[in-house]
Amino acid sequence: MTIDWKKEAAARKEDFLADLISLLKINSVRDDSEATEEAPVGFGPKEALEAFLAFGDRDGFVTKNIDNLAGHIEYGEGDETLGVLAHVDVVPVGSGWETDPFDPVIKDGRIYARGSSDDKGPGVAAYYALKMIKELELPVSKRIRFIIGTDEESGWMCMDRYFEVEEKPDFGFSPDAEFPIINGEKGILTVYVSTQGTNAGGKNELTSFDAGLRENMVPQDATAVFNSQEAEKIEKDFYDFIEKSPVTGTVTIDGKQVTIEVNGKAAHAMEPRGGVNAATYLAIFLNGYSFGGDAKNYLEMTAEYFHDDSRAEKLELNYVDDIMGDLTINPGVFTFTPEDGGLIALNFRFPKGVSAESIEIGLDAKLGQYGVTLGRGKAQAPHYVPADDPLVKTLLNVYAKQTGLEAHEQTIGGGTYGRLFERGVAYGAMFPDSIDTMHQANEFMAIDDLMNAMSIYAEAIYELVK
Repeated sequence: MTIDWKKEAAARKEDFLADLISLLKINSVRDDSEATEEAPVGFGPKEALEAFLAFGDRDGFVTKNIDNLAGHIEYGEGDETLGVLAHVDVVPVGSGWETDPFDPVIKDGRIYARGSSDDKGPGVAAYYALKMIKELELPVSKRIRFIIGTDEESGWMCMDRYFEVEEKPDFGFSPDAEFPIINGEKGILTVYVSTQGTNAGGKNELTSFDAGLRENMVPQDATAVFNSQEAEKIEKDFYDFIEKSPVTGTVTIDGKQVTIEVNGKAAHAMEPRGGVNAATYLAIFLNGYSFGGDAKNYLEMTAEYFHDDSRAEKLELNYVDDIMGDLTINPGVFTFTPEDGGLIALNFRFPKGVSAESIEIGLDAKLGQYGVTLGRGKAQAPHYVPADDPLVKTLLNVYAKQTGLEAHEQTIGGGTYGRLFERGVAYGAMFPDSIDTMHQANEFMAIDDLMNAMSIYAEAIYELVK
């Protein structure tokens, strides 16, 4: 039986876009301030999960909701299970949007909205691939579970709970990265660097320093408020500084109180070079002035060790693996007040050959001089599925067949649900010529890319379960 997968995908385009737009309209940023037993990570992610499961109910699949944290849409029978894992939560919006991030706009062949590329667009494309197989009544010899999470961008609470009560698939993929395949993912580690809040002894007293929305995003905006004996000089110097720097910003003076706002560019933490870290530029500027105590240490440490050094060379933690590439560091969240002290969340992506323990030892050696304490946050080991695994070979073959492009293995610094099981990978939906706007303002996905991904996903799923 010969199936024209692209033709079948095109026939479903109108319905696909309608479902995707309805999902994109839901603000599904995790919100702990409204978390309840009914909505463990907030009502937005819960609403998005229910909406996705409703697609499955409407289309005649078996569905299950696990505590409003995760769920699945199931099809077929067999001794083995293929897992397809996507997420409906999104990162915070941030500044710089030209349209409402939760009111999708289609323009120039692209759909603009938060989640359009990460991960609602690819997730709905993969769901429609499964729907296509069901509607074509293709024979399958394995069970297919489309698993949906609500906390991928934060702590993965969703998957922790799901796999407490549900079995893991035998193999599978997550449509949450890029083609031709991601069969290697770096380890992920967040380290929290804390200081006290002493502030006396300088011409300036730091009232607050704030930057960053999530540790897995390059901070786009940063703000410092301080009392100063040299406010007018600082104002003039700041505007000279930003003329020579890849940031914008403003200074506001109210008596002796100075407020400085800096605007950079957000990016995914897996490649900090894609962004401009507003926080470290602000620290670079302020470090040239007289601050005292822990405020001085906080600014100096940021300027000396975290600015413009995504490979952690200044910390002497730089490392390169032949397959997985560079260790990277993203200083993602900054807070400082005299009352609560200082905090910097450092997000590392590290290859084989490096461990969380070795990173912490290196940080302590360099930053101990500032009297900091270190705390470990999220930690995941590197993940790799060999290129000769039948799963990898099948997915690469389908990609090459449908695109005519070279199919080869790849490693990324991002973390996807693919790492949740031994034979798990990430697969699309971005193509080699796609523009990556994940975690950025004005996030978009080309509609043609989504339709081509749907076609690839459908054939790939069928090849894996027939």
